[in-house]
Amino acid sequence: MSKLRQEMPEQPARERIHNFNEVALGYSERQAQLEASRCLQCPKPECLKGCPVEIDIPGFIKLIKEGDFAGAISLIKEKNNLPAVCGRVCPQETQCEELCVLSKKDGPVAIGRLERFVADWEMSHKQQVIPSPCSSASGGRSPKATRRDEIKVRGEFNNKQQPRVAVIGSGPAGLTCAADLGRMGYPVVVFESLSQPGGVLRYGIPEFRLPKKVLDREIEAVKNLGVDVRVNMVIGLTKSMEELFQEGFQAIFVGTGAGLPHFMGIPGENLNGVYSANEFLTRINLMKAYLFPEYDTPIKVKERVAVVGGGNVAMDSARCALRLGAKEVTVVYRRSEKEMPARREEVKHAREEGIKFKLLTVPIRILGEDGWVREIECIRMGLGEPDESGRQRPIPIKGSEFRMEMDTAVIAIGQGANPLLLRRTPGLRLNKRGYIEADEDGAASLKGVFAGGDIVTGAATVISAMGAGKRAARAIDKMITNT
Repeated sequence: MSKLRQEMPEQPARERIHNFNEVALGYSERQAQLEASRCLQCPKPECLKGCPVEIDIPGFIKLIKEGDFAGAISLIKEKNNLPAVCGRVCPQETQCEELCVLSKKDGPVAIGRLERFVADWEMSHKQQVIPSPCSSASGGRSPKATRRDEIKVRGEFNNKQQPRVAVIGSGPAGLTCAADLGRMGYPVVVFESLSQPGGVLRYGIPEFRLPKKVLDREIEAVKNLGVDVRVNMVIGLTKSMEELFQEGFQAIFVGTGAGLPHFMGIPGENLNGVYSANEFLTRINLMKAYLFPEYDTPIKVKERVAVVGGGNVAMDSARCALRLGAKEVTVVYRRSEKEMPARREEVKHAREEGIKFKLLTVPIRILGEDGWVREIECIRMGLGEPDESGRQRPIPIKGSEFRMEMDTAVIAIGQGANPLLLRRTPGLRLNKRGYIEADEDGAASLKGVFAGGDIVTGAATVISAMGAGKRAARAIDKMITNT
């Protein structure tokens, strides 16, 4: 047993700033088993309470320690349909790992890194372990996972034709809901508005954090559960939810995410060189601007880039700008580093790569020349009493204005609900923030309509969206089977 937490091998910072290859390189088998040996196998493990998708954390870690990597990935896949994704992008440090009893002394067991290890082991050994179908989503623990050629779907619903379920959006919530329903034997059709599936996993997260070959394999595993994924289908425009019900779908899950970019509402945001983070990352990731000149996607990143915001999207934007050739990248955030919502690892990587941080600072005006960004005028902030988020409220310091020379600005201060589907669905109740109003199981105001992920909560984490998709799948099964 090793008391020391195993560090993840990484690309050196001086090399990785010139490429989009994955930064974290993953554990070796020996590192994984050493890390797994740190788990105390607590009789009442607290870590389980921190996992939105209900993985048997001590169980899969014990199997890694014993060298049963196939068993470990099988156990994970009983609950999690996207383990290679979660192992890379989930904020384990504030969820399962935060509750690990070792976190108070020697550092928590690296649960996320171990999950990634077995998912990558499965991929490197060209195996695909697919969990057996559940008798129902609410029927408790599912059977042990099997190979694809051993799978048999349920196939009967009281001797009636199998009810079909539509899933709108192929992000983490939609994929999880679709996969769980597919395992139950439901014919599921996923409608994706973009040209490729994956939602925010594809257009929002850069290659150096989530390689698209990894995402493609995870989506392929979902399709292998009998899920039909249809791209370039804008529900609300191509067809309505009412038309989906008329076509015979008995339930609809809405997982369209939060893709409407927010701006600051300050002078100069209409200048050339100002991007929303949504557009900036979509051009880089989905439209592959990072592979120029093979993909001639237009994106202009000049020498000095300011990224406004303190979340993972801001870190991704800043690190992408650096790799696209910017000489100087500065993250501008209105609070201190302690209040930053970004993962600690992402902030650490950004600092290692030379990205600067201008904290307790807010832009108040963007100044231009010949239609292009030239300077950003900012004001310094102090911290007051906590607001509704629990973080100290930033307060402007009178007379502290200053200017920074910049020629590109990326606004990464959050997103709102895309109104296209919502405006075209009469009777669908929204909350005061413009998101779908749904109960804990995802049931919306319209009969047969469920929703989950960012379209309900606002911009949150991948794993929380997956948890919402899982709960909705159970509720849909319960509604259809009347159990």
